[in-house]
Amino acid sequence: MSAAQEQQRTPILEVEDLRKWFPVGNALLPRNRRQVKALDGVSFSIRRGEILGLVGESGSGKTTIGRTVLRLVPPTSGRIRFDGQDITHLSRRELRPLRKRMQLVFQDPFASLNPRMTVERIVSTPLLIHGMEGGAAARRAKVEEALRLVGLLPHHAARYPHELSGGQRQRVGIARALITRPEFLVADEPVSALDVSIQAQVVNLLVELKELLGLTILFIAHDLAVVGHISDRIAVMYLGRLVEIAETRELFLNPRHPYTEALFSAAPIPDPEVRRSRIILAGDIPSPLDPPSGCPFRTRCRYALPACAQDVPPLREVAPGHLAACIRDDIQLRSSVTET
Repeated sequence: MSAAQEQQRTPILEVEDLRKWFPVGNALLPRNRRQVKALDGVSFSIRRGEILGLVGESGSGKTTIGRTVLRLVPPTSGRIRFDGQDITHLSRRELRPLRKRMQLVFQDPFASLNPRMTVERIVSTPLLIHGMEGGAAARRAKVEEALRLVGLLPHHAARYPHELSGGQRQRVGIARALITRPEFLVADEPVSALDVSIQAQVVNLLVELKELLGLTILFIAHDLAVVGHISDRIAVMYLGRLVEIAETRELFLNPRHPYTEALFSAAPIPDPEVRRSRIILAGDIPSPLDPPSGCPFRTRCRYALPACAQDVPPLREVAPGHLAACIRDDIQLRSSVTET
């Protein structure tokens, strides 16, 4: 194996037993305060140069993972390593040199851009923050280069956000994230606020940028079709825990966790000759204030056993490169797909 191939296999991000609990209740009465377990023992890694898709229902903790691994919010416990360096407890000053290597693309392109700033000022702000400005001419050249990378023209630099479409605004947000030449990008539902006709353009742009710039991307979304198109691997999240991780094709063909099976049963299939039986989950997702004992999915699982209430099943390898958190080895999950 060449040195370049070995580097590609090396994780750029490693997360170990990560927890993020948010206290709620009366701050003056600590005994009455409870904890929202947004993340409860999450472990995964992302290899350099890959796109890891993160899917799950609203409230499952996807956005909290993205913000915690970037250290925008401090973890309650666990460990985060970026490019081999433990960043879990670094101070804001110690994190500053790393910020330009780790960037975030926000979900809402309408709320994430300052309406009083021109596009040039918005995109160039990270250069100023990180001392990379280099004078007005150099700054303008870097802004124009970033805009071209995302499919915009130099004249867009003089415009304000309200003069742009939703897709153009998101491209500006991506240009702002890329202007410091980061190695790792967290894309937090970057297409969910866009029209369907624009979503594919932005997703394809991220794939192109990944190949062109050698980016590593954590792509957070709830749309399985989008995640399946862009991701090399997919991690499935439920109630603050990861329940399954596998390569994209393997996960779609052979889901090994009942929650993943249910998610895929709800995903539309573009082929009219293919039918899929929909799996309707019982009840609602439990509150993270009071999660069920044992397996967090057991209250909605059609395969649940009494033993599922005892211990939280760990992520374990059920096939090469395929991890799932389910105590049952004997169930045969059915994709329920038939051709007519």
